[in-house]
Amino acid sequence: MIDAGSSNLIAKVRKVLSESPIWELRQLQVEQKGETVYLHGRVRSFYHKQLAQEVILRATRELPLVNDINVDN
Repeated sequence: MIDAGSSNLIAKVRKVLSESPIWELRQLQVEQKGETVYLHGRVRSFYHKQLAQEVILRATRELPLVNDINVDN
């Protein structure tokens, strides 16, 4: 069950991504299932995948994060 605090967290994460100067990060999807945050989408490099993860980790703090981003080659 996702409570109001969780909804605010996901909204905060989406806002941070939407403000990224990197277009690909603005297109990523974020969802929360239970106590875990999931990050989905596609980027062109492993650097962008890692960058997205670090941005999200700062916002989610202690919640587990699953980085399910695919890297196009």
